[in-house]
Amino acid sequence: MDSAKSESLSQVGEIQGVRLRSRRTMSGSVIRFIKKKPLGAVGLGILFFFMLLAVFGAQLAPLSPTEISREERLVAPNAAHWFGTDTVGRDIFSRILVGARLSIMVGVVVVVISKVIGTALGVMSAYIGGKFDLTLQRVVDAWSSFPTLILAIAIMSVAGQSIMNVIIALTITALPRTIRIVRSTALAVKESMYVDAARAMGASHVRIMALHVLPNCMATVIVIASASLGGIILAESSLSFLGVGTPDETISWGAMLSGSQQRYFATAPWIGIFPGLALTLVVFGVNIFGDALRDVLDPRLRRG
Repeated sequence: MDSAKSESLSQVGEIQGVRLRSRRTMSGSVIRFIKKKPLGAVGLGILFFFMLLAVFGAQLAPLSPTEISREERLVAPNAAHWFGTDTVGRDIFSRILVGARLSIMVGVVVVVISKVIGTALGVMSAYIGGKFDLTLQRVVDAWSSFPTLILAIAIMSVAGQSIMNVIIALTITALPRTIRIVRSTALAVKESMYVDAARAMGASHVRIMALHVLPNCMATVIVIASASLGGIILAESSLSFLGVGTPDETISWGAMLSGSQQRYFATAPWIGIFPGLALTLVVFGVNIFGDALRDVLDPRLRRG
């Protein structure tokens, strides 16, 4: 009885030791990343800050983002309205906090969906090869020939304004680049010795792709995802700015810069400055974090 109890206690101790070592390893990796790439750490901090705004922005907003006040139209920044008011008297600071949720949520959802689908198609194209690879790559070539924003505008013009249609349009435009980059990485991984060894041991094609090819492409996928997030957030804002993105009643940073607001930029510049500054900061943070992550994960750049 005592031996069984001592054995169970030793197993618990081993599990706790593994957890402690993993936590130390993770914290050590974070500290090394901050020391090696301080600018990337700043970008991660900016991204984390805006993620918090996306989650808690509605609770932090001091005023209602939809409340209209004709008496307070185009009020300059003051103690009551930190970022001023827009053309119908709505508080810009509150609208920026609430709009962060949609702008960042759309970017994250599009990145996840496009990277999952694009990674699967890229790995399959490289591993299967033959007619499947040739056909898929010709489709991707034709797909890539359309300018990204023009293609997104065309899709939105046909599908109509809604958040779901924005996600679909941006996902469609983001897929070709992901498929191409993942395919090129998977082609190199496919020729590795461990893939040949798995094939010689009788592993199925699905197992080889899932357990040997895909994991060795994940560093590339992570870098693509971090690098494309800022561009997708900017594309969503561009669609809203052009009036073909999210519905008019939806609060987003791009929508705050569109429509009748543009006519007042000269007389009330704060209408465009603060939403544009929020958009610029989040895209800047994502881009410098993505560059630092690429330098850390790309083996060709680790020595540099």
